[in-house]
Amino acid sequence: MPDIDIMLYTLSTCPWCRKTKKFFDERGLVYHFLDIDTLGRKDRQAARDKIVELVGSLQYPVAVINGAAVQGYNPDTFADLLKQAGWTSEG
Repeated sequence: MPDIDIMLYTLSTCPWCRKTKKFFDERGLVYHFLDIDTLGRKDRQAARDKIVELVGSLQYPVAVINGAAVQGYNPDTFADLLKQAGWTSEG
């Protein structure tokens, strides 16, 4: 399996964020995530600033796949970026 860097910026209460995590879980992909609403004030603000830097606004979820940021639950775009990174559904 290719080495793919996946970072998710999510909220613990967001249904679209849970769907995004499930998308990657169902494919057996390893990812890192931050539930922004569970962070302390300083870390939460730093994470929000990073999201705005990546996508220009503050909406969740944000998935960063090998440096390409995707805002919202967008499985087709996730799949395209994974394919570009060398991932196949067979692993």
